Amino acid sequence: MGERFFLSMPPRDGRAVLAGDEARHLARVMRCTVGDEVVVFDGSGTSWRARVASIGRDEVGLDLGEAMTAPRPTGVPLTLAVALPKGERQKWLVEKLTELGVERLVPLATTRGVAEATPAAVERLSRGVIEACKQCGRDALMQIGGPKSVAEVVGDSGSGTVLLVADRDGAPLQEIATAGNLVVALVGPEGGFTTEELATIEAAGGRRVSLGPHVLRVETAAIALAARLA
Repeated sequence: MGERFFLSMPPRDGRAVLAGDEARHLARVMRCTVGDEVVVFDGSGTSWRARVASIGRDEVGLDLGEAMTAPRPTGVPLTLAVALPKGERQKWLVEKLTELGVERLVPLATTRGVAEATPAAVERLSRGVIEACKQCGRDALMQIGGPKSVAEVVGDSGSGTVLLVADRDGAPLQEIATAGNLVVALVGPEGGFTTEELATIEAAGGRRVSLGPHVLRVETAAIALAARLA
């Protein structure tokens, strides 16, 4: 089987259990049988080839082979703080950021934001990360935190962090040195950051960076940053 499956419970003593939707998909949709081989991953960067040992109503037992550890990413460790767009554009954003190797997505609460990152919304986006990882072959989940204000994101950025904010009037991104540093990049809502929010970022040493001459949608700007940095 070419499909990959996510382990929500950590393996133990060479065995693992697929539960819930993952188990039902393998057993009922893929119609696996005992002895079939699959690939599973735990979201922390490790995957295994596994053999189906048992099939229950909502669980599939697995015997694991040797653990395979994903190589360390070669790009910049990137956190994106993004004022989420509405509707299905959120799902598309999460899928592409996961594929591009972004380490962490922070839903950004802004004055002009149009979508609220409720606990249910964050849970839905986290499920989207798992699905994207299954499809693209990534073994480490992109982390999605709870919503934060601009001031909170800036305050959480440690020393040595490169703080960037997408802004059409900023310096070209290729002129900003990021090699070897943690990067936190902020993308505002389509109405833009307020003057006060931009002042908060710049007071902490944040730099405005341009992604080109055109006005980009939120998800386009976030994906452009990820493609160039992560």
